[in-house]
Amino acid sequence: MSREYCQLGRQSISLVGLMGVGKTTIGRRLAKRLDMPFFDSDEEIEKASGRSVKGYFKDHGEAAFREGERRVIARLLSGNPIVLGTGGGAFIPDETRAVLKSGSLTIWLKADFAVNMERVNRQVNKRPLLDVEDPEAAMRALAEARYPLYAKADICVKAGACSHASTVARVISAIESHYDQ
Repeated sequence: MSREYCQLGRQSISLVGLMGVGKTTIGRRLAKRLDMPFFDSDEEIEKASGRSVKGYFKDHGEAAFREGERRVIARLLSGNPIVLGTGGGAFIPDETRAVLKSGSLTIWLKADFAVNMERVNRQVNKRPLLDVEDPEAAMRALAEARYPLYAKADICVKAGACSHASTVARVISAIESHYDQ
């Protein structure tokens, strides 16, 4: 399937969804299965700016971060097909969502709230939007605001507490179904 998809699809794949859902982990494994390069937009922003995401937010604010994020994503999607793991807020601004939708097949990885919260609690100090008194309330507010926008992705795949291999298989099956339509 991987060779055929890369030859026939010639399209990048972007994973979107709430922080902690596994976009980077699943993206790396998916890219390996599809024999495509993988990029993480947050890592690329950190390389380009020389700052951590949290430091960038602190020094320049969210609006400047989102503009830089859009530019990095546009650059990444302008070349050969890739698998792209995006930051949790990348799909929210209209302009960045348009770049993602025009330059790739967008896949919303969606997990139960408790699964996401458990995962982000492991690295809550690296997440600028959760650097608040009540991270769980902040995460619930993000989910409520963002889910309607994530729903605009081309495909939605359940990414629960199952194995990574199982989630990757679900993503591949969803891609195949999408192209069979």
